[in-house]
Amino acid sequence: MASSSSQTPLLYSCIAHNSTILTEHTASASSQTSSLPSLVLPKISHAEPQKLTYTHNQNFIHYIASAPSEYPSGGASAGGLTFLVIANSSFGRRVPFGFLVEIKNRFLAKYPAEQTDFGELPAYGCAAFNSTLKDLMVNYGTTSKGQEDAIGNVQNEIDNVRGIMTENIERVLERGERIDLLVDKTDRLGVGAHDFRMRSRGLRRRMWWKNAKLMVLLTIVVVFLVYLFVGFGCGLPSKLSLLIRISAANFSSLVKMHQ
Repeated sequence: MASSSSQTPLLYSCIAHNSTILTEHTASASSQTSSLPSLVLPKISHAEPQKLTYTHNQNFIHYIASAPSEYPSGGASAGGLTFLVIANSSFGRRVPFGFLVEIKNRFLAKYPAEQTDFGELPAYGCAAFNSTLKDLMVNYGTTSKGQEDAIGNVQNEIDNVRGIMTENIERVLERGERIDLLVDKTDRLGVGAHDFRMRSRGLRRRMWWKNAKLMVLLTIVVVFLVYLFVGFGCGLPSKLSLLIRISAANFSSLVKMHQ
């Protein structure tokens, strides 16, 4: 564990993969802050990127937690990285988070996510980065230029978030247009279904009347045939029989026409 006597409000900083500290620097051993990461790191989730601050007595514990979704093209192990700094509460939040953005950029520049399996590294496996942490803690904590750089880093992060939000809103609007089109098509399908039901209902009615007329005609034919057979049994005249046959043929033709 590296330490320094430089008077900086940035008291402690480390970079860890899950609960394994890869590199760290303590500005003052008397601050007794180096034991806090072992309490905080196991509680940090990497399900999604996050930036949070814990309070502890007169100090703030700030951290940036990465997530695998930040590295879709490879280097998913970098999604388990946490960049943490403990600072005096009077130092606020902007400079510490600007410092965290800077150490994240420099660390990933030295240990590219696509080429480094951070899960395989042992504790303090990136100790070569300790001196960089020390220099940045002194620079960002004690010099006005460093603090201006930190604020600039935070502003850049805000601008990036605004860009992402604008892009997301545009996607939502596009999705809204697609939803409107889908609703319009659904309405058209609903109107078409209503028209189909009306036409089907009219067709059923016409078929029912046609069948009813056919049943009436069949009933007349049956009655007529019964009358004919009875007439033959009673000895109807031959001319009348011929007339009845002609009428029966006409009835048959009429039935066929209705069919």
